[in-house]
Amino acid sequence: MIKPNELRNMTPDEIRQKREGLKKELFNLRTEAKHGRVEKPHKVSDVRKNIARCETVLKEKELANGRT
Repeated sequence: MIKPNELRNMTPDEIRQKREGLKKELFNLRTEAKHGRVEKPHKVSDVRKNIARCETVLKEKELANGRT
């Protein structure tokens, strides 16, 4: 699990890269789940929550910089 404070210490570009990596991981987990090969089904929800954390911190940074 990614902690919000860890994300806040990263640059927006680093957060975007992390988010893209998480999206790829989610895609892979979903395809494995479809075929019934997921060892840890709870990972899907964990990855989704991490993506949401990334989105939230990115939005915070944008609003802090005056961009909407």
